[in-house]
Amino acid sequence: MAALGQFAGPFLATGHAQAAAAQRIADHFARVKTMMGEFVQFGPRGEQTGGKFYIERPGKLRFNYESPATFKVTSDGTTLVLENTKLKTADVYPLSKTPLKLLLDSRIDLSDGKVRSVKEEADMTTIQLADKSVFGDSTITLMFDPASYELRQWTITDAQGKDTTVMIFNVQEGVRFDPSVFAIDHRRIQQMQQPGQR
Repeated sequence: MAALGQFAGPFLATGHAQAAAAQRIADHFARVKTMMGEFVQFGPRGEQTGGKFYIERPGKLRFNYESPATFKVTSDGTTLVLENTKLKTADVYPLSKTPLKLLLDSRIDLSDGKVRSVKEEADMTTIQLADKSVFGDSTITLMFDPASYELRQWTITDAQGKDTTVMIFNVQEGVRFDPSVFAIDHRRIQQMQQPGQR
């Protein structure tokens, strides 16, 4: 299988079977352009929150957290905004500088040593991705159902080794979204970032 050859490098320790599994998952996931559902998030200190999520690849994401959490996360394809609706604060990042880019790309990029590991178990196939030149020591670990290849959860590990895990369920694929779902009001966000505007 010629397509496997270019990905052999990162998999030398894990073998061609894992490389093939990762490629099958990547190919399946590339066909899923939109998805929505519910999520539960576990933070580094064990804190638990939940809500609804919306993804449109490439690049678009929205997380609406349920009360009492006061957060909203939006990516419009280029910019990622973490908003605290209670404190009226916002943190803004280029999507390309966050590990979420690897999840939101048109396809999972298995090239250039981005794959740290592939682990196949009876109930889960796990792919850990990193891009040291862009995200430093941060990684994203994607977990898929080995039978259906559907995404089940992901964990982002920051440079300090702290994990944030998101589990998704009641997922619908192939949904259509109004563009407003992923819209970011950059003027309002700018105002929130200015001292004295809160």
